Amino acid sequence: MLFSTVLVLGLANLSLSKPLSRRWDDLVEKHAWVQPPRGWVYSSAAPPDHYFDMRIGLKQDKFDTLITTLMETSDPNHEKYGAHLTKEETDALVAPHPDSVEAVEAWLQHHGINIEDAVNRSGGVGWVTVRVSVAQAERMLGTKYGVYHHAGSSESVVRTMSYSLPKELHHYIDVVAPTTYFGTLRSMRTTNFLQPNIKPIESDTKLIFNATVPASCATTITPACLRALYNTAAYVPQATNINQLGVAGYLDEFASHADLQLFFQRFRTDAVGSSFVTTQVNGGGDDESDPGVEADLDIQYTTGISFPTPNVYYSTGGSPPFNPDSQTPTDTNEPYLDWLNFILAQPSIPQTITTSYGDDEQTVPPDYATQVCNLFAQLGARGTTVFFSSGDFGVGGGDCLTNDGTDQRIFQPAFPASCPYVTAVGGTTSINPEVAVDFSGGGFSRLFTQPSYQSTAVDAFVTGLGTQFSGLYNIPRRICQGNGFQVIIDGRVNSVGGTSASSPTVAAIFSLLNDFRIANGKPSLGFINPLLYSTASSGFNDITSGSNPGCGTTGFTAGRGWDPVTGLGTPDFVKLQALV
Repeated sequence: MLFSTVLVLGLANLSLSKPLSRRWDDLVEKHAWVQPPRGWVYSSAAPPDHYFDMRIGLKQDKFDTLITTLMETSDPNHEKYGAHLTKEETDALVAPHPDSVEAVEAWLQHHGINIEDAVNRSGGVGWVTVRVSVAQAERMLGTKYGVYHHAGSSESVVRTMSYSLPKELHHYIDVVAPTTYFGTLRSMRTTNFLQPNIKPIESDTKLIFNATVPASCATTITPACLRALYNTAAYVPQATNINQLGVAGYLDEFASHADLQLFFQRFRTDAVGSSFVTTQVNGGGDDESDPGVEADLDIQYTTGISFPTPNVYYSTGGSPPFNPDSQTPTDTNEPYLDWLNFILAQPSIPQTITTSYGDDEQTVPPDYATQVCNLFAQLGARGTTVFFSSGDFGVGGGDCLTNDGTDQRIFQPAFPASCPYVTAVGGTTSINPEVAVDFSGGGFSRLFTQPSYQSTAVDAFVTGLGTQFSGLYNIPRRICQGNGFQVIIDGRVNSVGGTSASSPTVAAIFSLLNDFRIANGKPSLGFINPLLYSTASSGFNDITSGSNPGCGTTGFTAGRGWDPVTGLGTPDFVKLQALV
């Protein structure tokens, strides 16, 4: 038995009071699609003897208390501000109730699954993993699995269009995976693109960076440009023995130490000889002979701004594409869960983390999105600030039609950027003044409601907007430059754009703010959105022009104050230093 000891003891005390027999055939639908998420096509029935790891997300007994604590410790006006939870305190709040464990065990045993083989991969909290065949899963969930193909990534996966659970288990289980979430490590998008139209520069060491940002920064961005634009150049990190900055990597994207050294030689000479650490998660690789654009971009700009803060690159792996002839057990190959369960099981985690990947929110089942979002809330409760790029398709890419069978045209925010417990980062371009870049994602979530700390800022914008775009705005956003970043890839300089460039930049700036707080005996910032919408709102440069067209519309337009394109604006480190 591999559940936590506490839960086992709880089960022993409760089992005698439970009925000896239950109905496991009264199935009630948990989630269903009308049609496959966009880009996925049914190929064939899944072989009944194909095995996979089924993850069962149990309801967390005291999650409401966790969220209350998170909001209190994130509110600069609250007496508990900065009193982040330890791993043990967080685990206690998100542990499932013993009744949940007992019911799930009985269900698994009914279907012939040996409880001794159950694995809980999230440090004993919340997620149970069992190895099952397609035939077993279909009986348990009242469904039929199929093989679906994604032309864009040439990947095939085993998924289902719907699944059900016994009525009793709806009280105890939040989500089962893999079921209706079709996203995979290869099908999800990075938020960067090469820009061959912007001529790269070989070095900026001869440029003079002072109070005036050189004109070259209007088209080509280097660490020196960003340090001057956002006022970090004079700050020297002091808490490098405690403070860390993490980069979450996927898609077999590997960061190159050789490329980083060449990048330092050309664009940050005082950092030459410093490096980063690669942590491999779930079989993630580290083939530096094949560096990735995303990985090199992220690590070069997090280290290029935060030096000498220690940086960690997480290379998260997955299984090979589905082989219909294989009976070899494989992993579910779903984004985020493996990395989140790994990082939350660690006794200490970086104070700042950035991720530059995402999917259209509408392709993510609500039960799955909620469970993943709640895991990000646990990171915030433990004192970590989490950034996600907002996407590179304005208010939406493609035809923006819904996948619920109605084919309505709606704006398409990105997930996990739309999760209320992370901070989404969009992009700007040009200097003096900066302008919202037209590909910057931004808008409103259709899964998550507007948090209270956003009400004042968002309501003012909505009043001016009228009824032009209806919906709940829910992407608390920071922005910074996202165009013409100079990146060394396999030894050569390339120009790269995208909010993938913006997110690591903002993360590095806030890592410096964490360093400042820690060096002065204060805790890390943790979940920053309530802070930014209150006492720190004046620490940003308001961006008042530009828009993010998409879905056949002009999208939102930047203006004075908060707007969905540019959020609160670009960060000014010195101003924020005085406010945090």
